[in-house]
Amino acid sequence: MVFLALARAHSVALVGVQGHPVEIEADIENGLVTLLLVGLPDTALREARDRIRSAIVNSGESWPNRRITVGLSPASLPKRGSGFDLAIALAIMGASEAIPAASLNGLVLLGELGLDGRIRPVPGVLPAAACAASAGFAGIVVCDENAAEAALVPELKVIAAPTLAAITLWLRCGGRFACDDVTVLEAGRDLRIAYPARSSAEPAGKDLADLVGQPVARRGAEICAAGGHHIMLLGPPGVGKTMLAERIPSVMPRLEPQAALEVSAIHSVAGTLPPGRPLITDPPFCAPHHTATRAAIVGGGSGMVRPGAASLAHQGCLFLDEAPEFGRDVLDGLRQPLESGEVVIARAAVTARFPARFTLVLAANPCPCASARTVAGGCSCTPMARRRYLSRLSGPLLDRIDAKIEFLPVSRRELLSDRGFTEPSTVVADRVVQARERASARLAGTPWRLNAQVPGSELRRRFAPAAGGLAPLERAMDLGRVSARGADRVIRLSWTLADLAGLGRPGADEVGYALGLWSGTPQ
Repeated sequence: MVFLALARAHSVALVGVQGHPVEIEADIENGLVTLLLVGLPDTALREARDRIRSAIVNSGESWPNRRITVGLSPASLPKRGSGFDLAIALAIMGASEAIPAASLNGLVLLGELGLDGRIRPVPGVLPAAACAASAGFAGIVVCDENAAEAALVPELKVIAAPTLAAITLWLRCGGRFACDDVTVLEAGRDLRIAYPARSSAEPAGKDLADLVGQPVARRGAEICAAGGHHIMLLGPPGVGKTMLAERIPSVMPRLEPQAALEVSAIHSVAGTLPPGRPLITDPPFCAPHHTATRAAIVGGGSGMVRPGAASLAHQGCLFLDEAPEFGRDVLDGLRQPLESGEVVIARAAVTARFPARFTLVLAANPCPCASARTVAGGCSCTPMARRRYLSRLSGPLLDRIDAKIEFLPVSRRELLSDRGFTEPSTVVADRVVQARERASARLAGTPWRLNAQVPGSELRRRFAPAAGGLAPLERAMDLGRVSARGADRVIRLSWTLADLAGLGRPGADEVGYALGLWSGTPQ
């Protein structure tokens, strides 16, 4: 007697944050009892054989004691992780006629199986669900913990099941009857993002008004938040560099729906979504330690390619404290995403792309002993030692920084007098939102939304400052103090200053102040 059965299921493989549909075929035939996986599975996926067998048996189902071949197609696409467990198990059960094979049509199955049959959460559900919807699938089956994340894709029906036994029962009845353990979220729901009101009175909140005695630095943070500009903070310890960097996200606008989905997809792939919050609505803030490797900052990995800190800070802030202490190759690895807004990681079998459009905030001490220009004047470093310390930040990297701000030690009198001029983050955030709205209206019909994103050619062709406004910049270029890239960044800064002031075009005052910010000598 010849026994031959075949069933198909579908899942999704992720390359970066891009999903690719995977067809899983299970073939059962007479032969030596074994389970073969073909189609470029990784180690975690090869180990799925024992997990799947135990999960099926412990769910009260019978294991077909025949030769089982599971093919993952396209075979040339690497498949990594344990998210294929559920699809492989149900394909095998469909081939053995434990469930109707037709019940798997139109469904994407995503989840890791425990030995007792529980369906466990996996990372990357949001981009996988988006891929399933764009590929025309009607629904996706996930565990209960991943249901809210998958439901962010409104075109897709979400079936949440806690165990393999529960989803098996639901499939046997064709989904026509309610199952107490299976929850079905119908497709067609609108994505509505709830934005809780920001309150500076929250105990754990970080407010810009906390930084006292540094009015120029507060103004620089507002300008960079309004235009998406990169900023460098230079000064001795204790003057407020870290305090300012941590408060820049508090004056940035909440993420728009599309940006929120992008950011959430990246954090979903990285497995860093906050518990109970499948959608990130606030600009992220990422502050890696200076011992972080290039792969940790830019992204990569020996097995599965994972996003780095640059991508986790997408649409938010990447803060590098003690920037000269980072490896030079780590810092120079940021030059590509600073220009292109994405990280491209090439491997022998695959090329992964991660969005990485962030606001870079660098902080550094003026010298190795960190005592330069203090009131006591106790610095023991030679001029050569100071230059060598700051030269760890390469010229090409510094040329991509829009604003450089020096923090100076402040006296008690300056601290007391400045308290009356500080503004809470909510007030500054309102001005930032208004400035971004002016920039967005001006850039309507273009692929850019922030002044920092406009290329230099378009600045000169379509967005030139007012007549005579470039005079300060032209003098600096004649003296060789500003490069061509620096000139573009000065003009972008001047447009942000004009937007904050409600001006139609930047003039000489705005260009002059922007030049001071770029050179590190704002007045």
